[in-house]
Amino acid sequence: MNPDDLKHARSLIVIPCLNEAKYIEALIIKLGGAMRDLSADLVVVDGGSTDGTREIVERIATVNPKVRLLGNPKRIQSAAVNLAVGTLGADYEYMIRIDAHGEYPDDYCQRLMEDAIATGADSIVVAMQTVGFSTFQKATAYAQNSKLGNGGSKHRTGSAGHWADHGHHALMRIAAFQAVGGYDEMFSHNEDAEFDYRLNKAGYRIWMTDKTSMIYYPRSTARTLFRQYFGYGRGRAKNFLKHRAMPSIRQMLPLAVVPVAVGALLAIVSWAAVIPFGVWAIACLGYGVWMAVGEKNPYGPLAAVSAMVMHFAWSAGFWRELLDFRNRRAAS
Repeated sequence: MNPDDLKHARSLIVIPCLNEAKYIEALIIKLGGAMRDLSADLVVVDGGSTDGTREIVERIATVNPKVRLLGNPKRIQSAAVNLAVGTLGADYEYMIRIDAHGEYPDDYCQRLMEDAIATGADSIVVAMQTVGFSTFQKATAYAQNSKLGNGGSKHRTGSAGHWADHGHHALMRIAAFQAVGGYDEMFSHNEDAEFDYRLNKAGYRIWMTDKTSMIYYPRSTARTLFRQYFGYGRGRAKNFLKHRAMPSIRQMLPLAVVPVAVGALLAIVSWAAVIPFGVWAIACLGYGVWMAVGEKNPYGPLAAVSAMVMHFAWSAGFWRELLDFRNRRAAS
């Protein structure tokens, strides 16, 4: 592709962040090549950092006119992206969303733009590979990269380039983003899945690229992992309540975890009540042992524990949101 073609379609790189002082400067430096090759500008949308993130970005912006800072009083990522597009989007054709706590190839944005031009897609999504450092992170990463943790999701496992219904958000045509109303700011989690539902319904097209991908670092403790997946479960329930969009088969299976766990409490009446919960636990742990033996990865059994935390938290979050909605509607 002619490099001039990339420069003709102007891009706005958007980085939502909160307290990312350890990562933000290196990330902006890495994106310098994209700002040059794509004639792109970059905006950091900060949710009220107190660790020096804002000061770092302001310092960079004083010497690089392509970088600017916006404050995000609503704090959440969906509001950050909406604010960036609403404030600056009129001057650009594409928006590239970058997560402050991810790792990207040097040519990440360039490959996204090449696929956008080649396919004519309204949205480009990418596969996401999870990598950990601590023992718990490594086990969680192993779980999230396996079918035990991701259910075979293509934006987790990667695949040949194809038209998709959903994926990890990377690049979007601003006109399409605005036409469907941007992100729903009622969603603190799963705003991307809810958005993709509306994007597909409106007739826009999503392309899963195989030209590039990103690296994601998982939560480092069981508590924070639980909170993250509890939020994902609530977000998926909100999507169901808003659109009546049924979870996929791979999501329906972990959805049953909390009901079978509650059912296990009936073991005081009948021992058979614990069987469904026992089958799930044994299946997870058995898969972990298989990963340890079959794939020669010592983190297999601990990965199974991480997967169980994810399953239980996602299920708990879904049912919490669903039952809370029913209660709110009954009280109104």
